[in-house]
Amino acid sequence: MDKSDKIRPTKDEDGIDRSGFLECMTWAGTGVLWALAGGLPQAMGLSTALAAETPAAPFTFLQISDSHVGFSKPANPDALATLREAITRIKELPKKPSFMIHTGDISHLSKDIEFDNADQLIKEAGIPVFYVPGEHDLLDDGQGKSYLDRYGKGSKGAGWYSFDQQGVHYIGLVNVVNLKAGGLGNLGADQLQWLQDDVAGLSAETPIVVFAHIPLWTVYPDWGWGTSDGAQALALLKRFGSVTVLNGHIHQVMQKIEGNIAFHTARSTAFPQPEPGKAPSPGPMKVPAGDLRKYLGIATVDFVRGGEPLAIIDKPLAG
Repeated sequence: MDKSDKIRPTKDEDGIDRSGFLECMTWAGTGVLWALAGGLPQAMGLSTALAAETPAAPFTFLQISDSHVGFSKPANPDALATLREAITRIKELPKKPSFMIHTGDISHLSKDIEFDNADQLIKEAGIPVFYVPGEHDLLDDGQGKSYLDRYGKGSKGAGWYSFDQQGVHYIGLVNVVNLKAGGLGNLGADQLQWLQDDVAGLSAETPIVVFAHIPLWTVYPDWGWGTSDGAQALALLKRFGSVTVLNGHIHQVMQKIEGNIAFHTARSTAFPQPEPGKAPSPGPMKVPAGDLRKYLGIATVDFVRGGEPLAIIDKPLAG
């Protein structure tokens, strides 16, 4: 099932997109392969990467999201099995990526067995993994202690941190603590101050990749699909020439470009959610029997410099 809505960007007199955006939404599934060439992130579906005779770029990394290990309701009776399919595809890539980013909801109920099963399976990919938590990872009595004990070593506060890789600066943010009215994400004053300090010494030419669970831009506030103080974080990044923001949470691919900032909200490896406003509420969306993998597909995403629009091609796992 493919569905997309496109609005062409508005360009000013110098041909650069300043205020418009392109937004696409497709149903997708298991992972995105990201490649960096000249500091510009480009993304391709795993099936495209598997078919390639040579790597698309000299430096690649992966993004997966919303594994919900432990989920076993009718929308997907075995979320671990569909995560296993994603890891199998990653292991079959002709060139091993440098690392993987998981943008949250590793588990469904923050249980140790769920984290254990996810860890055991994801480690089979054989590459380093960088995590940020989803709200489903912070449900234990210790208010996220289980997550931090496993994945938060060396991080600040509730688990935020940054690192550098081949000239690119990566920033992992946590926006699932103290959620605001309607479930909107929240970064908080301490994390915003840390972010300001973190990027203060960077050149404006440094490519930036930000990853968090809930979208930093407002997708659909009635369902909590946005971050209440996300605009404050994005304002700190406007001076950089190339910023890519990766998120999960909404279990479908939506993309948006605003000036120099490209937003990409990833699919889940577990189950789809309804389109914004097309159901009474968000949540696991049951599809006809046998059709789940048509919704848990893969996407090819091309990022181009300047004001050019993004192109998304959805390729479901089945069909």
